Amino acid sequence: MHDRIVDIFRTPSALLLPWFSFLASLLLFWSLVHSVGVVGVERKRAALENDWASARQLLMQHREATQARKNLSQVWAILPAERDFSPLALGISEEAKRDHVTLPALSYKTEATVVAHTSKGILQGAMSGRYEDLRRFIYDLETAEEMLLIEDLELARAGSTQDEMLTFNIKIATYLRADASKPAVQELAR
Repeated sequence: MHDRIVDIFRTPSALLLPWFSFLASLLLFWSLVHSVGVVGVERKRAALENDWASARQLLMQHREATQARKNLSQVWAILPAERDFSPLALGISEEAKRDHVTLPALSYKTEATVVAHTSKGILQGAMSGRYEDLRRFIYDLETAEEMLLIEDLELARAGSTQDEMLTFNIKIATYLRADASKPAVQELAR
């Protein structure tokens, strides 16, 4: 066996044996570094990228929730309290008088809503006046600080061409807070 090894080193290709063994050990070292080092680092990098994406998504959800909370606070601040509903109806009647619109029997009631701590206030009745006055009154309702919605407006009777009076049945709605505190906002903050 020893003679055979000596014969191998005497052949012309024997000069290449140290290079082949160096190349083989280099290849073995590279595969070891690649399998232990590079693959491990790539796995860690992939895990870090997944963690980063999850953290970014959580941050975006947090920002959206914060913005929704701010928007809800703004809407909640606009809503009148239930105890302010009667004065609101009186204010609408006063606005009608300023705009020369007759609102003889404005009835109002409240209805429950699906949103906690809120109710829907409904004001309805007949209103009469000249077209220009009615238009100004409706504009004043739509641009009021309170959130007023005209749900229905129906022409009940048109006057003769001499008096130019129109009569409409109007239904105005608004949403009301249950009380002066802000329970909907506090529930979201939890």
